[in-house]
Amino acid sequence: MAGSSNPRHRIHGVYLLTREMADTAALSAGVDAALRGGVRLLQYRDKSGDTGRHREQLQALRELTRHHGAALIVNDDVGLAAGCHADGVHLGEHDGDIAAARATLAPHAIIGASCYNELRYADTAARAGVDYLAFGAFFASGTKPAARRADVTLLHQSEHFGLPRVAIGGIDAHNARPLIVAGAAAIAVLGAIWDAPDREAAARALTQLFSTPESP
Repeated sequence: MAGSSNPRHRIHGVYLLTREMADTAALSAGVDAALRGGVRLLQYRDKSGDTGRHREQLQALRELTRHHGAALIVNDDVGLAAGCHADGVHLGEHDGDIAAARATLAPHAIIGASCYNELRYADTAARAGVDYLAFGAFFASGTKPAARRADVTLLHQSEHFGLPRVAIGGIDAHNARPLIVAGAAAIAVLGAIWDAPDREAAARALTQLFSTPESP
């Protein structure tokens, strides 16, 4: 797997989650626009169970992320991440053992964990050796309307773990800045880019928030 010698250094900025779609060309076009706009973290999420589609799409995304110098992370599936030479995997609470994922993937692979709104999950994940902690949903999410809601104080309270923290859930250019100021190293978005008429411009607007996080 390609990547920095310290994978945690790559967890910064806008972290785009893919929208599930059968059309690989359309998916690639949207991702390419976002990468041109400054996205440097991409998570592939597809719950279709279509392994042929997964392989095809990940091959296309692997080429795009390499071209733009971005990291490609696979949601949930360690075997798929290893098979496509992704840069890492993101695991939820029921997606497998972190130590087993580390043993399967390359030494410098990025491994992230969903901590929802629970510091105890973050503590367990940190002790297991993850590279970043994801908290959320911070706002109402159209992707996961029933998601557990997190408060911005979690970003302050989790600072002592010494790991990059990723904020997720209903985040857009209008509500992201307080999360960055509170300590989010990255903001995970989906609709804020995929639903935009100009995805490159939307990605750039979000990326620019990290240039002046001290300004409310």
